Amino acid sequence: MIEPQEQIDRKAIIVWRWSGFIASAVSALLAAVLFYLAHRFHWPGCIPVVLAAGVLAEIVLTVLVMPELRWKRWRYEVREDEIMLQQGVMFVKRTLIPMVRIQHVDTNQGPLLRAYGLSGITFSTAAGSHQIPALTSETAEALRVRIAELAKVSHEDL
Repeated sequence: MIEPQEQIDRKAIIVWRWSGFIASAVSALLAAVLFYLAHRFHWPGCIPVVLAAGVLAEIVLTVLVMPELRWKRWRYEVREDEIMLQQGVMFVKRTLIPMVRIQHVDTNQGPLLRAYGLSGITFSTAAGSHQIPALTSETAEALRVRIAELAKVSHEDL
């Protein structure tokens, strides 16, 4: 199978790092509470070590390693009759969505994406929804309009 050619915006790495940092901070807070309880109730000494190692591993993976790897693998391509998506780090998933199946398309933008001028595109079919996660807002809007137009044309051909 031919790989999709378009990449998402490189600023996605920064957004994913911030997301990983926030998730890791929550885990660290939970680990701190468990560390306190372990000290307070004299639990075995290995518990704080395991907690610290787990939080450190999470930080390394979600903040330093995975965002770059995810970005390198994320590809998409919008063709006249289909949308091709490729994602995944260890297990690469390729999805082909026919334009005739697309029922709805929109852009979305949370606080982190907005801070970096990015938007995601979500398109829905009867079987579920798919997303292109991080494009410049201008690119996302233009692609949303293009997909909507191609899906409309595909539906009219039926």
